[in-house]
Amino acid sequence: DGFVLRYRTGGSQVDGLPGNEGAFLACTFWLVDNLALLGRLEEARDLFERLLTLRNDVGLLAEEYDPRAGRLLGNFPQAFSHVGLVNSAHNLSAALGLGTDAGPERS
Repeated sequence: DGFVLRYRTGGSQVDGLPGNEGAFLACTFWLVDNLALLGRLEEARDLFERLLTLRNDVGLLAEEYDPRAGRLLGNFPQAFSHVGLVNSAHNLSAALGLGTDAGPERS
């Protein structure tokens, strides 16, 4: 599904918490960045746009996403996810050559 897990719990409670781990959105934004750096711009853009569809009605993201249940999980809102979104938007725009026109010069 393209989403990245921080780690697999496999019922081992590796983090000391019961239950499963959702896809960690910050890691998935890092994947967008890496795809862009590799020149795989179409894949990067597709994944970025897919991540944008996960936002709630006011544009906020949680820490994790459960693709099976189709819902946001964990800390909400999560600044780390939003930092990933902003960084990926910047990195992808730069890789695609968007936003290179600085506009009129200011004095």
